[in-house]
Amino acid sequence: MTPPHDDAPRGPGGRRALVGRRVFRSPLRRRIVFAVVFELLAILFTTLILRAAGNEGASSFAVAVVSSTVALIWNVVYNSLFERLERALGVHGRPWWARVGHTVGFEGGLVLFLVPAVALLLGVTLWEAFLIELGLIVFFLVYNAVYTYLFDAVFGLPDSAGVTAPGTP
Repeated sequence: MTPPHDDAPRGPGGRRALVGRRVFRSPLRRRIVFAVVFELLAILFTTLILRAAGNEGASSFAVAVVSSTVALIWNVVYNSLFERLERALGVHGRPWWARVGHTVGFEGGLVLFLVPAVALLLGVTLWEAFLIELGLIVFFLVYNAVYTYLFDAVFGLPDSAGVTAPGTP
């Protein structure tokens, strides 16, 4: 007897995703859910981190919401510009140096936008706001990796990752 066709999405390492079925019928819907959940959790974590560092709840929440909003807008703008630059330079396949450049450019731009906002909202100096942003960047580098892994483990990798179920072409 032939085993039933396993069309379940695959997560990291080719393992079956936890939900066991396709939840997102379009890549756009997957990206939207990914971003919305990411940012809602980011607002929660940023607020908690700033509160733990001794800041007021309202100003911590304001920084979290502003940071999340700026990050979403900057993400769309920066990635559009970066992809245009890649095309103009004829870069294909995103080699490691392009990925490092992408990350440094994205985070650098985010710092430029957020340091003044953090200073204003928390009532701290630009230097203190810069140090707060550096701490948040370190947190978010780890958070991003963990969140992405868990999201993929639950819902499966996107179709663009090219992971198929065992025994399928």
